[in-house]
Amino acid sequence: MISLTSGRSLTALGTMALIVSMLVAWSPASPVPGPASARALERTVPELMRKNNVPGLSLALIRNGRIYWVKSFGVKDGDAPVTNDTIFEAASLSKVVFAYAVLKLADQGKIDLDAPLQDYLDAPYIEGDPRINKITARLVLSHRTGFPNWRPKERLTIHFEPGDHFSYSGEGFVFLGKAVERITGQSLNEFIQQMVFTPLGMTSSSYVWRQEYDARTAIGHDKDRKAQNKWKPKEANPASSLQTTALDYARFMTALLDGKGLNPDTLKQMETPQTAVPQNCTVNCFDVAPLSTSISWGLGLGLEKTSAGPAFWHWGDNGSFKAYMVGLPEQKSGFVMFTNSENGLSIADAVVKTAFGFDQPGLQWLRHP
Repeated sequence: MISLTSGRSLTALGTMALIVSMLVAWSPASPVPGPASARALERTVPELMRKNNVPGLSLALIRNGRIYWVKSFGVKDGDAPVTNDTIFEAASLSKVVFAYAVLKLADQGKIDLDAPLQDYLDAPYIEGDPRINKITARLVLSHRTGFPNWRPKERLTIHFEPGDHFSYSGEGFVFLGKAVERITGQSLNEFIQQMVFTPLGMTSSSYVWRQEYDARTAIGHDKDRKAQNKWKPKEANPASSLQTTALDYARFMTALLDGKGLNPDTLKQMETPQTAVPQNCTVNCFDVAPLSTSISWGLGLGLEKTSAGPAFWHWGDNGSFKAYMVGLPEQKSGFVMFTNSENGLSIADAVVKTAFGFDQPGLQWLRHP
């Protein structure tokens, strides 16, 4: 028994308290983020930004299916601070929102995920290659079209038999977007507004530029922190043009984690591997290659095996804007981060690990040449 009247015992108690506090400080974050995660991020993120020359960042944490914490750091342009209302380019995180909208359309019986997309169009998407008739919404959403990432200046071609293997392609999403517009009779942005933004309360989000964004937007920066010209999309691109906030995107992620808006079987398909990915290739993977054992692709989502359990994830790269999100369906927890820097993904792994305590196989896969 320790006597409170003993100076030595008081010293022992103080030492024990110090040890306990150190253990708490050193303990890894939980896959369900809480106050410790928020405090750790507030300490860690500014230093990571400083060391990696990232001007501005906004992030959100999801806990038990609800938005738990939203925080912004740094500047959006010049000396103007990033706030929780600051608009960022979601880049390829656009694909996930669009995929969710398409799956809702499938649940309504208006698009067949396994029907040729060409059947929905009046004119051939490309000429002279009958393999275009084999490309379906399912193959687009799991990146198995055979298309390059983006349409080249010369003629668009299919590089391998559709469905054969994974090769990341924004062009495939553009093809699917044309089919969706034809099916619905709506512009792409109107369609997503109706299917996603309005039901989920994403009042700051759009795939085309809104005048109000002029005062709210972050400006992208290159690796040396030089401000870049701002892209203000006049036409929606389902693969890349989403303008949003971390708070709005977190609202979308809570829908994914709760299964809101999708039939249970459809959500299961979205989060079930449709194809493995090449171990050493992300885009323009035209040749068959060794496959990753930790990364696969679902319908519009990257899937990864982590030490905390299965996760869905996606990254965004519009050059001077970088983004990352990850969700853990079993824990109903998640994370989304937007940056206005070419260097943004260089800190993503450390930021997520600070929040959740585990590494990101998806980010490690992206580091391959």
